[in-house]
Amino acid sequence: MSDTTNESTPDPTLDDMIERSDLDGLTRRVDALCESRSWAELLDLRDRSRAALERGRQLWPIASHIEFRLALEGDARHAAAVLVDGTGHLALGPLPEVAASRHTWAELEPWIETGAPSTFCAHERVVRGEDLTYAEGIDRRLLDLPLVLQPWEPAYPVATYQPERYEAPPPDLPPLRPVDLPEPGREEGDLEVTEALCDLVRVWTTESNGRAEAIAVSGDAPGALATLGLSTARMTEISLADAMAAMAWAAASGGAHGRRRGMAAGRFGAWWALAALAGMADDWPVPPAELGRAGRELRWFLWDAGAPQVGWSLDLAVDDPTDGVAWALTANDLD
Repeated sequence: MSDTTNESTPDPTLDDMIERSDLDGLTRRVDALCESRSWAELLDLRDRSRAALERGRQLWPIASHIEFRLALEGDARHAAAVLVDGTGHLALGPLPEVAASRHTWAELEPWIETGAPSTFCAHERVVRGEDLTYAEGIDRRLLDLPLVLQPWEPAYPVATYQPERYEAPPPDLPPLRPVDLPEPGREEGDLEVTEALCDLVRVWTTESNGRAEAIAVSGDAPGALATLGLSTARMTEISLADAMAAMAWAAASGGAHGRRRGMAAGRFGAWWALAALAGMADDWPVPPAELGRAGRELRWFLWDAGAPQVGWSLDLAVDDPTDGVAWALTANDLD
């Protein structure tokens, strides 16, 4: 995308719309400025809308929408301008993810202000396949994750954005098949792991209508499902990479009504859950190769109770054949 810069000039015709909080008129002006690629004028309109808040004009929706459009459609300089704290409060998605969906790190880095938003943007570029191990302008204290995908990680299911919507479908995973369930197992008090699993969908349960339950049991994955109270179930074993993709998708999502966190946060949630399951959370940050080896020693399953899946769901089971312990998570959120 071009980094062409437009010189901003005052536009007094906007004063009336701003003072009247004319959201429809201002939205049309935003569309026109995007169409003409007048990014400096668009940023000026954002600044004027924010200034009007101090006079009681309720223009947060316009200011956030402009920041979203700049991150999505603007050149690298103006996309970087909104990757600072306090922007995009009402945007369709987190601005670091939005900007990363259209710009490489090399395009953004000359204009970036080092901080949390730009660092999350860098990690969003990592989940899209960039190796930023030696990149500048990244606060490496914020996310203790490698700045390059590991060989055991998946191609994460990233979101795609348009001016009025975004799409973030779950990863494609193998079909489920009926299984016979044993007698329920004995529950174990593994709070660290069950909390890490529920944290994957914390936005669903705190900001939306979601519910989640996770348990740990002595036994295997089918036994964990029986202990959840299921009498019938369908399951399929999946790879560590597929499990990481499913966990990260859920942790990135806002569910039905919550605010999307973005795939950089989703990747972190998946790593943290894996570390807890592998008994390595107390050693965080963990060596990536060791974590991958530990994850491959576990068995990973997707499952359901046989009913059609609606809304947002993550039904995951994991067992450790060596130690004879298993975990199961059921989570869903509906419109």
